Amino acid sequence: MSHSIIFTDSYEKRAKKFFKHHPDLINIYHKILLLLKTNPFHPSLRLHQLQGKLKSLYSISLTLQYRITLEFLIKNNEIILVDIGAHDQVY
Repeated sequence: MSHSIIFTDSYEKRAKKFFKHHPDLINIYHKILLLLKTNPFHPSLRLHQLQGKLKSLYSISLTLQYRITLEFLIKNNEIILVDIGAHDQVY
């Protein structure tokens, strides 16, 4: 089952800024998005729910250093991307 990925305007601005500084990660990002769409529970994504003030969000790993935070709505098979950046920036 395929999930739909929703890119909010604020996420697209953050992603554009992020990839301006990290163009070397664009290919990895596209592979991650494809995997997220087809199998969001794949172990390599390391999908996990966050704690504390971000407990309504989930996170996946782009690399060991960079993360993507997202809303994961299983009911509607929708994945809403929220933020992208270094671990300390998105948490």
